[in-house]
Amino acid sequence: MSDLLYYSTKEAAGILKLSPRTLENLRNKRQGPDFIKFGSRVLYSEEALKDYVSRNLVVTKKPRR
Repeated sequence: MSDLLYYSTKEAAGILKLSPRTLENLRNKRQGPDFIKFGSRVLYSEEALKDYVSRNLVVTKKPRR
């Protein structure tokens, strides 16, 4: 396995600037980043967090000059 980094819900929420409860709610609605479960433990890979941010990017048009 490569050197992937995994984060707890609390750590991932901090990275995404969300509360852990908001991240849990998103997970329950299947709207948040992909996650891995080991028994009751939930982990988020660094790649999943980056992908989630990319999927939620909103591009706006720049005004004409």
